[in-house]
Amino acid sequence: MASSSSSVVFDDIFTIQDIDREGKKFDRVSRLYAHSKNYDMDLTLDYNVELFPLQKDQSVALALASSLARGGTAAVGADGAAEEEEKDRDVWRPDGKGRRGLEDDYEYVMYGKVYRFDSGNAEIVTAYASFGGLLMSLTGSFRHMTSIVLGDPVYLLMRK
Repeated sequence: MASSSSSVVFDDIFTIQDIDREGKKFDRVSRLYAHSKNYDMDLTLDYNVELFPLQKDQSVALALASSLARGGTAAVGADGAAEEEEKDRDVWRPDGKGRRGLEDDYEYVMYGKVYRFDSGNAEIVTAYASFGGLLMSLTGSFRHMTSIVLGDPVYLLMRK
């Protein structure tokens, strides 16, 4: 799990168990089913197969972040750099002014919103997010998803 000063709210490595289990419904979109190695989490995710082709039994690193900016909040300096940082905080590409964000470390990035959070029992919970119609569900121990907040915007970042 990420530190409190980071914008990353969840990260783990998943092994793809199946792709399009119920059959392929769209030309450019597939649904993967994966299980994580470290936190014993289950992931179901819709993704664009043209932009990020994946195969069964392949491992991928997945991170969820509240922002693409690296690190935590900046301290206010004499030159007002923190004000500039705050003004650009919600910009989609934080490297617009020469800064490099988390997206540089990943191959596939989506932006969406956490729209539902279900607690199946006291220990196991499921977080649901939508990325412009591409859906994700992440199921596992609530201890690993305490930083994922209902209604918050979220970036999904993946790499092979």
